[in-house]
Amino acid sequence: MTANGWVQIAIFAILVTASVKPLGHYMAKVFQGEHTFLSPVLRPVERAIYGICGVREADEQHWTTYTVAMLLFSIVGFLSLYALQRLQNALPFNPQGMGAVSPDSSFNSAVSFVTNTNWQGYSGETTMSYLVQMAGLTVHNFVSAATGIALAIALIRGFARRSGKTVGNFWIDLTRCTLYVLLPMSIVVALVLIWQGVPQTLGAYVDAVTLEGAKQTIAVGPVASQEAIKMLGTNGGGFFNANSAHPFENPNAITDLLELWSILAISAALTYTFGKMVGDTRQGWAIFAVMGVLWLGGQTVSYWAESQPSAMLTAMHVDQRPNTLQAGGNMEGKEVRFGIADSTIWANATTEASNGSVNSMHDSYTPLGGLVELVNIQLGEIIFGGVGSGLYGMLLFAVVAVFVAGLMVGRTPEYLGKKLEAKEVKMALLAILILPLSILGFTALAVVLPAGLSSLNNAGPHGFSEILYAYTSCTGNNGSAFAGLNANTPFYNVTTALAMLLGRFAFIVPAMAVAGSLVEKKIVPPSAGTFPTTGALFVGLLAGVILIVGGLTFFPALALGPLAEHFAMHAGALY
Repeated sequence: MTANGWVQIAIFAILVTASVKPLGHYMAKVFQGEHTFLSPVLRPVERAIYGICGVREADEQHWTTYTVAMLLFSIVGFLSLYALQRLQNALPFNPQGMGAVSPDSSFNSAVSFVTNTNWQGYSGETTMSYLVQMAGLTVHNFVSAATGIALAIALIRGFARRSGKTVGNFWIDLTRCTLYVLLPMSIVVALVLIWQGVPQTLGAYVDAVTLEGAKQTIAVGPVASQEAIKMLGTNGGGFFNANSAHPFENPNAITDLLELWSILAISAALTYTFGKMVGDTRQGWAIFAVMGVLWLGGQTVSYWAESQPSAMLTAMHVDQRPNTLQAGGNMEGKEVRFGIADSTIWANATTEASNGSVNSMHDSYTPLGGLVELVNIQLGEIIFGGVGSGLYGMLLFAVVAVFVAGLMVGRTPEYLGKKLEAKEVKMALLAILILPLSILGFTALAVVLPAGLSSLNNAGPHGFSEILYAYTSCTGNNGSAFAGLNANTPFYNVTTALAMLLGRFAFIVPAMAVAGSLVEKKIVPPSAGTFPTTGALFVGLLAGVILIVGGLTFFPALALGPLAEHFAMHAGALY
């Protein structure tokens, strides 16, 4: 750990925090239908889209109608992306002549991008044509992210509205999010990336001759446009298999900082949007503070763990003196040009929100460093998290935390003036418990079946961690990989896809039920018996509930994997 490293971490944290209020305020105006500085240009386009699609702005939807619209939209998106992959060899914009993607891989990738997971069981530059990358993957990077944000806005309306039957209109929220938020920001980020050297072309791959006289094919393509929305939409699924460790996705320090900021910018700003829409920005800052406390704790542990020399290399008597392999800590698998601190920021940001790491693979981390990444996802991707999904996941934990606080002090549980009763608490707990059910259930299935074990390249606790991480990442709709596990097999393609579906839609439906129940309740004015939800007490309570629920749920699995590996490595049991 160095002063330079902490400066990097501080700069990143300051940039994200500084953008929370302006971006959050802007998004609140967008979703409340107010005039913005982009309205003169985009409002006519918005009206035209509604006219073509037959959407009436005055029509709002009950939570069940809103949810069904979202599900139908996702089904159509899944079918179209599956078809694009299966017909790839017969479609244009395929200068490399790539063949059709296999049925099981197409199924997995279609589910992955529709659920905003963007898990890659394939290598993008050798599997997907330009058309599939643009019309398939990039389009879903936009709409799956917009879907998550729309659902968060619907839940916010459940808290904000005094009494009603509707939570908004899915088609309007989807359109406004894409048109006013994701598209303008992506254009700006993409142009900066192009300026800094990220490729953006429809030309064929480039052939070069090395100094040894060998022929080398250099993959290029419409990279910048996909990279921008990949980061802003917390999508992952890079144009290249190495994601932002690849110099064509992330050429230098400027692009590195921009991409890091892009991952958390919208997710963090949505906390202020929440506060603005419920009429009390302190509520938004309280949620942001919980996320920030959890982020800083994980970041500190991760940076400390990765700053230590590798226990395995030390046991092999690899030198740790200055200017040697281990002088800077555990550099295995990391980008030397960015260093340990930057790599841990990437690891924490990408396991909190999306796949897109600057590390070659998360498998390169120490057991404790990898443990932080696992915990980030297993808490429900709520430490900023995916765009939209991080906020609505955190709000469900807030419902549970306030209910627990009410039981402790003998007060009627209330949050933002809405009384929390059995229905809301049951639905919140159902959504939260879906995650461990999927993660632990599929992990247990994989470790007892030959089809699950046959893909492992490592035995012992590390092999278990690879399987646990795969289903954690997919259920959490994260998309990052621990490596060492060949997940591009029929068994893993199908089971990880099912985990993604459960993690997205089995979580969303109870969350929307909470929104529908809350929107019908009247707002009760605060009184002497109201539990405060804006101060340090609430921040500590909510963070504590999150950690306790996560710890009780996942500790046995973590003890079998990363923790067991940590103790085994330091005991000299190298495997």
